[in-house]
Amino acid sequence: MKAPSWFLPSLDSKDRKVLVLAVSAALILAIATGLLLPNSDNDDNRLPSTYLSGKHGALAAYEMLERAGYPIERWERPLGELAAQAGPQTVVIFAEPFTREQDDMKAVRQILEKGGRVLATGFWGGFLLPGQSAAPGSSFSPTACQLTPQGLDPLASSGEVWMIPSATWQPGNPAVRVQYDCAGQPAVLEYDWGDGHVIWWASSTPLENASLTRAQNLDLFLNSLGPHEGKHFYWDESLHGEIRSSWSYATGPALRLLEIGIPLLVLLILFSFSRRSGPVRELPPPIRATPIEFLEALGSLYKNAGAASTAVAVAWERFRRHALWLCGMRVQRIDAAEVAAVIRRRFPKADPTLEGDLDACEQAATNDTLNPKEALRLVQLLAAHTEKLDAIANRTTAFTEMKVSELTTAP
Repeated sequence: MKAPSWFLPSLDSKDRKVLVLAVSAALILAIATGLLLPNSDNDDNRLPSTYLSGKHGALAAYEMLERAGYPIERWERPLGELAAQAGPQTVVIFAEPFTREQDDMKAVRQILEKGGRVLATGFWGGFLLPGQSAAPGSSFSPTACQLTPQGLDPLASSGEVWMIPSATWQPGNPAVRVQYDCAGQPAVLEYDWGDGHVIWWASSTPLENASLTRAQNLDLFLNSLGPHEGKHFYWDESLHGEIRSSWSYATGPALRLLEIGIPLLVLLILFSFSRRSGPVRELPPPIRATPIEFLEALGSLYKNAGAASTAVAVAWERFRRHALWLCGMRVQRIDAAEVAAVIRRRFPKADPTLEGDLDACEQAATNDTLNPKEALRLVQLLAAHTEKLDAIANRTTAFTEMKVSELTTAP
């Protein structure tokens, strides 16, 4: 590839060629990145967003409301702006929102105090509501549950409803009216707050693309929204990860490519112009502290300090903790005789020399005049006893499992 002479004439032809190659490589990489980015609009994405067409998305419900004449729009700006303009005509849908911000909770309360209607789903939807009585579900099945009507309000007359609950509601507030439950746990409920009204679902299953048309799930959704005459509906997307502002309209695939491509382009340009530059100062001499030299220095330090007993003390403490763990006991400060007794009681076939070896190790751990060769012998003895105990413990475990299997399979 030959660069034209008018392109950066201050550079020689070789530098221009390198620069053109760098720019071309950056553009190709940016385009490939944009094309190969993973697609979030699939069945693995469990977010009930109105932008997603996967089975857990809510695009079908949103478009159905539009075709049915509901005055609805997506809300992608801060909730405080929506609360400022809310009124009795406001209906807001929070499908599995995620937020812990006090400002968002305050905005929801303001919407309700002004007479608005709120439909929230899931644990975080309940966390957003006044009272914060939602709790994570622990006893629910991952399969869909046919809800049982419990209330006397029109919402409980929606018909056959199927849901996969992911949360529950803590009882105790007499103002809360449970309309449907699943296995005795509240799944759909409603209550008044201020001049507004709250509806909560245990999950977003009835409004998801794959479940919207199942049984009377759609009727439950429409009854939860209430009549659409004189109302304005907002489907919140601001709590699904990104809050939009005026600058959000400048985002998109092009900006994503620029965010990836420009830094790479800058790095390639810097590399191409600095490849001939030498260091401004001499490099420091390499450090001679190689691993072998470090070990030799450490060994010399222990030798000069006469710390052979320290090595035995470390090995003895490690053996004591491991042995007590094998015996199923809490790690505690006990002497060698007690450790040997515990091991012998748990593993009668332990080595006959166990008691004597442990006593010798305990005494050597506090002997400042211990000979290094004797210290090495004791450390090796502890390692050998550890291996033998592990082998005995493994055989005991295998034998126990075999007996349990025989008892469970016996007619």
